[in-house]
Amino acid sequence: MRVEERVREVFARAGAEGALHAQRIDPGPGPSGGQGPASRAPSGAAAAAKGGRADVGVAPDTPVPLSSVFKVLLVLEFARQVAAGQLDPRERVLVTDGQRLGGWGIAGCVDDVEVSLRDLAYFALTVSDNSAADILLSRVGLDTVGLLARELGLARTRIVGGPREALASMLGDVGARTAEEFAALYRALPDEGKRRLSVLDPARANASTPREVTRLLDLIWRDAAGPPEACAQVRALMGRQVFRHRLTSGFPDDVRIAAKTGTLPGLHIEAGVVRWPEGDTYAVAVFARSHAMAADLTRVDAAIGTAARLAVDSLRACASAGRPL
Repeated sequence: MRVEERVREVFARAGAEGALHAQRIDPGPGPSGGQGPASRAPSGAAAAAKGGRADVGVAPDTPVPLSSVFKVLLVLEFARQVAAGQLDPRERVLVTDGQRLGGWGIAGCVDDVEVSLRDLAYFALTVSDNSAADILLSRVGLDTVGLLARELGLARTRIVGGPREALASMLGDVGARTAEEFAALYRALPDEGKRRLSVLDPARANASTPREVTRLLDLIWRDAAGPPEACAQVRALMGRQVFRHRLTSGFPDDVRIAAKTGTLPGLHIEAGVVRWPEGDTYAVAVFARSHAMAADLTRVDAAIGTAARLAVDSLRACASAGRPL
């Protein structure tokens, strides 16, 4: 059975449908134990030259909502502006009640919090802090993040707003004025009504494709997405993400994973870079739509790890054998 069929079967058993892309990264002997670049050669070309397979994909070019994975692009733009001297990472921001959107980090704090811009970037990637991302987006500029995607050749990646806009669209979709009203009205919706939320529609929300997400990660890991210090900051922050229940669940303890999750009702995402002890490095993006419209489904989260492991193992086996799958 081909690896793509096995991946589809994994998601089917979990009650979901999935889209996935995985590719090898050939960074060379760069910084951080080989996680930085020495070569600018496309990793797919390098894999093909070795006789292996360049990538694995299941619906890899299907448009998908990015959810919080967009924060990788956001923090990359922040880090680039810092490297260019356009922003002072030590600049202090007072986060007040009107800026708190609920969730992890300062987004869920009760009292006002003063924090630096670079700590906003830290919270945005490590705990997916929506308030941190929203404030950071207001400083770097929404249009600038979209321009960055185009500069990097991510032609099918579109950024239309941040967490605040996503929350406003959810409230508007169900006719709610507050988060409390939304919770009550959302529970009463049939599943078909829940699936029509704007944030789940790649034509109306921040969106990309699995292939473009792995391309973004590949560029970051090869220092080809901006100044080396900017790419290094994104790599370091992704390596400190606290959520370990998706990609990480599929790999041995000695495999290093730097990643970013994204979660919405019925949508479970993780995109990241998997590095084996001997240095083999792979970018993986997995998007799973569950049949049940819930944000917490352990079986779907575990399926993301299993699917990622199948894809990476197949690429490693092909590279070792010097043959296509």
